[in-house]
Amino acid sequence: MAATEIDDIDHRILRMLREDGRRTFSEMAGLVGLSVAAVKRRVDRLREEGVITGFTVQIDHAKLGWGVEAFTELRYPGSMPVSEIVRTATDAPEVQAVYTIAGDPDALIHVRVRDITHLQQVIDHFRRNGNVTGTKTLMVLGSWTREG
Repeated sequence: MAATEIDDIDHRILRMLREDGRRTFSEMAGLVGLSVAAVKRRVDRLREEGVITGFTVQIDHAKLGWGVEAFTELRYPGSMPVSEIVRTATDAPEVQAVYTIAGDPDALIHVRVRDITHLQQVIDHFRRNGNVTGTKTLMVLGSWTREG
């Protein structure tokens, strides 16, 4: 599948929507120098072409009591199908994302927990799963995400 062609204005619209998915077409139109209808057409096209896959909300998990983040490497036997790796990793509600990886480890999971004791319980949950042959956990001290 070929990459979708987008111009500077499309990039600016995408950046604005990443910053605030509730931003109005009117506000974006004023910032990019187009009509409201032209901005709406561009957003519709980006959605139709699959560039924009959805709109979401960003949550401060610490304010909800889930302030500890970690990444845990999971190792499985070589015969384990990738679909089964994903299923066992998503079994815990603390898991935020699963990345299956070529090589060692087999999967990297992003977890959010209340505290260190809760993290230990989640890791123990995976270790008790007969399919997991090893784990290694990395605590998140801070994060940064590239915008644009």
